[in-house]
Amino acid sequence: MTKIFRSIAAVLSLSLLVTLGACGNKNSSAMKPATLAKVACDESFENIIEQEINVYEYIYPKEDVLAYYLPENACIDSIMAMGDVKSAVITRPLTDQEVSYLRSHKKVVHQQRIAVDALAIIVNPANPVEIMSRKDIAEILSGDVTRWDQVEPCKLGEISVIFDHQGSSTVKYMRDSILNGRPFGPNVSAVKTNPDVFKAVAENKNAMGVIGVSWVSSDMQGREKSVEELAKAVEKSDTTQLDFNQDVKVLKIRGNGLVSAYKPYQAYIFDGSYPLFRSVYMVSTAPGGTISHRFYSFVTGFQGQKLIQMTGILPATVRPRMVVVE
Repeated sequence: MTKIFRSIAAVLSLSLLVTLGACGNKNSSAMKPATLAKVACDESFENIIEQEINVYEYIYPKEDVLAYYLPENACIDSIMAMGDVKSAVITRPLTDQEVSYLRSHKKVVHQQRIAVDALAIIVNPANPVEIMSRKDIAEILSGDVTRWDQVEPCKLGEISVIFDHQGSSTVKYMRDSILNGRPFGPNVSAVKTNPDVFKAVAENKNAMGVIGVSWVSSDMQGREKSVEELAKAVEKSDTTQLDFNQDVKVLKIRGNGLVSAYKPYQAYIFDGSYPLFRSVYMVSTAPGGTISHRFYSFVTGFQGQKLIQMTGILPATVRPRMVVVE
């Protein structure tokens, strides 16, 4: 059953989401009201939540979860509208005011951090640059540095910075945390999706992409595990090594004023050595006993956390994977 609905505009109304779900999927809630849960998910985490849904439905074959992949603000709007969407995956918890508003309408509110996501800086494999600092990234994003030979002596030309979507949480993080609210330079542009970022960098020697680390994990971009394999894997407590896809180069990043630089491996996200990270939260307003609440419990529980571990980002409650130190 097809569950992926990407946004076409920056913000979609909840009524449009429900209409799209009913028209685009023959197993819509109108046909199976008792066995369908709906979740709004930040587009950056699409591949993670799809994997969670696939394994959940494999374990519980009589239950369905339908995900809408949207800009973060649209996900929050969906929860606040108190309609069919009872869960959201976003990069911040609901504010006290938002929680109070929902509770004033007799809605139960559950929210929990489910992961710590790293933002990877990726370049073409032909690019000689291996390391950047937060200061380097800020100068490139602001347009103060526009050429690769200003970063490191090389024959490459103008730097082209590529984001996934102009309204994405990745854009917001880099603007707020790296540029401190300053505007991006003219060298910064957005495509439509995270796979588009990956493709653009793989094909353009002058490109620099900003992307969630799960999109460059070799587990996600390389060999595809079957749902059966994933369901078995979530029962194990292994700490096997995770590496990155070789079609792009993942840069080492160092914090301002620091000597050592790190790639976004889970162990370095865990101990704070890798400086570009953000929390991921799951919010639910579903009452107990519903499919939406059971899916929330699955994602926040051991099995769901193990699946997150396998995507390259750091789960909130499962040990980070061990890596080979270069």
